[in-house]
Amino acid sequence: MALNALVYLYKRFLSKDINLLNFNPAKQHRRLPVVYSREEIKAILAHLQGVHHLQVALMYGSGLRSAELLSLRVKDIDFGSNNIFVRGGKGNKDRTTMLPQGLISSLKHQIGRVALLHQQDLLDGYGRVYLPDALERKYPRAASELGWQYFFPAHAIGRCPRSGVLRRHHMHPTTLTRQIRTAVRKADINKPARAHAFRHSFATHLLEAGYDLRTIQELLGHADISTTEIYTHVVNRGGKGVLSPMDQMQPPHGIAETVAIYGVAA
Repeated sequence: MALNALVYLYKRFLSKDINLLNFNPAKQHRRLPVVYSREEIKAILAHLQGVHHLQVALMYGSGLRSAELLSLRVKDIDFGSNNIFVRGGKGNKDRTTMLPQGLISSLKHQIGRVALLHQQDLLDGYGRVYLPDALERKYPRAASELGWQYFFPAHAIGRCPRSGVLRRHHMHPTTLTRQIRTAVRKADINKPARAHAFRHSFATHLLEAGYDLRTIQELLGHADISTTEIYTHVVNRGGKGVLSPMDQMQPPHGIAETVAIYGVAA
């Protein structure tokens, strides 16, 4: 905070080069991402139901961040082109990502649920959703159209913090986080329960399947391919594809070998 204030002072008011401050920015250490295996993904999904099952499947199947997932509108799911449109993602950038074919039926069912809920909201005197970037003034009717409604709406009407208007927002992120944490625990997986891990798993499994980094970069919306390259360190290749000398030995086949190695019966 103090450094930011000094930089702002030098640039805005003193019109001086910030190099005069003679400082070196702290290095940001890059940590390896948490990645679930395909078997772990299946186990987690087996402990999720309904809309939460669809949300996790969509994050894993499309590489969406949790914020991008919850900000989806009905119109952002394009069955004709098999694309999902991400509006105002990280860095306020738009992009498209793949629409998993196996989720089409569930996605259409979810749209039906949203349509029924929206119809009831209109009857109750609500139904006008928040629109970004002054779109509500430009398109006065858009806020009450089905296409602009959140794909994963909240369970209850709430007061908008920006305008004070009572309206239905999207589902709160803590609800999704809580469901993921419970599912990971029930699946007996000894890894951190993080929504972002499904995006990491999406990228890693695509890389393992032979897709090139540039394609994965575009699907994830990374500005720099060096960000995508982090997944090359966690692909399932056992030490960067090098065969361990232990694996070059004759593998044990029975109880006798197990006892010889560990000193205990299997």
